[in-house]
Amino acid sequence: MTTRAESATLHHEEAATPDITKFLHFLRSGSPGPNTHVVLLGLETFDSGELLRSIERGFRYRTFERFTRNLSLPFESMTALINVPRRTLTRRKQEGRFLPDESDRLLRASRLYGKALELFEGDREAATHWLTTPQVGLAGAVPIALARTELGAREIETLIERLEHGVFP
Repeated sequence: MTTRAESATLHHEEAATPDITKFLHFLRSGSPGPNTHVVLLGLETFDSGELLRSIERGFRYRTFERFTRNLSLPFESMTALINVPRRTLTRRKQEGRFLPDESDRLLRASRLYGKALELFEGDREAATHWLTTPQVGLAGAVPIALARTELGAREIETLIERLEHGVFP
């Protein structure tokens, strides 16, 4: 017999993409470490040094496509999140690769989404909804809009940590 919590977790995992399922498995097992969120981009490297070299080379365009599938946000919201205009994104698709600063923003977006997924215990819809609606703890700002900058991303992470510890705004 399954409990209500187990049933909810199973429901969330059934609605999840394979990358999200893998991410949740890593969260439960405690490995591979602090860069677990890279699986949401379809990356397999968890080593920070290797990840930095990947950013410097620029992520392949398919990392954006993979993340878009995992996050399930409208295209316009995705371009706003990583702060890359549509025309530039079209160019990156033709070139097959992002620039290092764009790759870094994509990695930041995956880190934030990973933290939101963790907050909502793997519920992709709840995490996406939270990221796209005004939050009292952010003075009414929409997290996805704040995530365009590193400072905004840190504010979102701080709020998520507070919520995880039961400290409500």
